[in-house]
Amino acid sequence: MSGRGPPTPQARVPSATPAGGTAGRLDRLARGAPVRFALAVAALSVLAAAGVGAAGGLAAHGPQLARGLAVTVQVACGAAAVAMIMALAAAWARLAGPGPLRWLAVAYVEFFRGTSALVQLFWLFFVLPHFGLSLSPLAVGIFGLGLNAGAYGAELVRGAVLAVPVAQWEAARSLNLSRSRTMQLVVLPQALATMLPPWGNLLIELLKATSLVSMITLADLGFKAQQIHQSTLRTVEVFSVVLLLYLALSLTITAGMRALERRATRWRPQAPGAFS
Repeated sequence: MSGRGPPTPQARVPSATPAGGTAGRLDRLARGAPVRFALAVAALSVLAAAGVGAAGGLAAHGPQLARGLAVTVQVACGAAAVAMIMALAAAWARLAGPGPLRWLAVAYVEFFRGTSALVQLFWLFFVLPHFGLSLSPLAVGIFGLGLNAGAYGAELVRGAVLAVPVAQWEAARSLNLSRSRTMQLVVLPQALATMLPPWGNLLIELLKATSLVSMITLADLGFKAQQIHQSTLRTVEVFSVVLLLYLALSLTITAGMRALERRATRWRPQAPGAFS
């Protein structure tokens, strides 16, 4: 008999840590699956919408729907940019701003969260001209929905920053990092990973809220669908196509936010057997 003892567990079990190994490739595939699935369903939704439209005799109205879709995307993207800027500004004011700015941020958040988005759009579109300030329907849609979503986003940002453990701040202070460097290098990377999932939900809600802009004469996707419905009386086909197009846009947002979430959480250790 050989004098060698039984093999150690490290010798019996192949390592799964190398990035180029089979386990590493499977892990990357599993992490990327939600993004690919969302994009695939989004593409299928567009194809299904095209099929339903062609079968329902709506091919001639395709350009009209495309123009409405472009307006919806334009409003959603513009409002999302406004919401992110306002959310970061209001969250900073509430966390670290001077007293007057802090109270102003509180008033902004409570006002836009406590009133109807539709009434806010009406006020900006119909009431502001009485004070000598007239905005185009597109500008009202972007700023009105952006300000509304930004009030909710401010609380998401503030909550994510406050969720970073105090020990992280103390460790940064012990390394003689300034407050701005601590926020940049220690707090924000952790807060970003926490706030991205609820921000994805908020952006999807913002996309769905763009249907309100048809009430201020903006010809978005819903407005165009109503026009086509009135001229063709194809109720099932028209609104099925619009439903699938909204689904495709929502899934595209989901895929994008999942990809950002993966990048933001790369530094986190993955527990064995945990779902990504």
